[in-house]
Amino acid sequence: MAPTITALQYYGPKDVRLEQVPSRSCRPDEVRVQIAYCGICGSDIHEYLGGPIFSPPAGEKNPWTGERLPITLGHEMSGTIVEVGPSVSDPKLKIGARVAVNPAWNDRHHGVDPCTACSLGMPNICKRYASYGLSAAGGGLASEIVVKHFACIPLPDSVSLKVGALMEPLAVAWHCIRISGFKEGQTALILGAGPIGLAILMLLRVWGAKRVVISELTASRKQMAKDLGASLVVDPTESVTPKNGIDPVVEATQAAVQADGVDVAFDCTGLQTTLDTVLAAVRPGGTIFNVAIHEKPLVLNLNDVTLTEKRLTGGICYTDIDFRGLIQALESGDVPAESLITSVAKLEDVIEKGLLELIRNKAAHVKILIQPNQVRLAKL
Repeated sequence: MAPTITALQYYGPKDVRLEQVPSRSCRPDEVRVQIAYCGICGSDIHEYLGGPIFSPPAGEKNPWTGERLPITLGHEMSGTIVEVGPSVSDPKLKIGARVAVNPAWNDRHHGVDPCTACSLGMPNICKRYASYGLSAAGGGLASEIVVKHFACIPLPDSVSLKVGALMEPLAVAWHCIRISGFKEGQTALILGAGPIGLAILMLLRVWGAKRVVISELTASRKQMAKDLGASLVVDPTESVTPKNGIDPVVEATQAAVQADGVDVAFDCTGLQTTLDTVLAAVRPGGTIFNVAIHEKPLVLNLNDVTLTEKRLTGGICYTDIDFRGLIQALESGDVPAESLITSVAKLEDVIEKGLLELIRNKAAHVKILIQPNQVRLAKL
């Protein structure tokens, strides 16, 4: 009988099943990774509740990878290499090596000439972008995965496998800070203390931020933002009555940084109200950086940008540069990454204690990690 692995299979909205699926062979340029931990991302929740979004539509295949539903979910993963393809020559990628996985696919994975984005050093926005755990073969919510060898990021001894599973969202935060143009000694505002917002806060300390203000509604996340060193945490629903029509978050932010606004504002929420806030909270010539993925278009008067020479930009995913910078920061010991983990569950409980727990009790969690173990089959 052909070998099988246990994996969480996504068939469509509200249809995920923990099943035995065939184990993939390890090609010459690939490695097999036994999954230690895999984080559940907001993208996974969106796929479950209303997708497919990033996954191929029902009855269709991804045009670049050929993958069809069902696919194995999970793209925030770490583990141990248990098999190495014969053409893999990197001495760091050997059996027993601890690694995180960069799940993003680009033209290098497809073996084709680089597109414009890839040739410009931006493979994160490759025209043929795909991802393990969403649109390419295999995912982290499984007992193992086979990946291209260059997708593996060796973990230093000082970085745990739990933190390794946080590398992907942390790299998103690092990338956003890096391409925002943030400089040491500057000030920042973060709208939303979810996993990425808190990661940005945590990493801004490494980047030498002078002051960081966070706007957040949820009590537990407000407390975590305080614990992670936010200069001020503002609840927009509890703020004082605005003076002269000024947004209370803007007013509190200006008072905290003692200026007409922050140097950089990161919108991690993606609402009309938060867009309006960051536009007003950034100083003249400052930067508004969009982190969020929006469910619907927002309204923007470009005069608000033009007449104050503010810069509006955004970013997504990460590149190898971001992972390298992040590794150095984690090795320094100045990034309390494990504090983002609010729960760890076994793979056999991924549905009830993972996906549904985040849906039902979102305010109680930042990051839930799933740890593969001996499992029973389940369906939802």
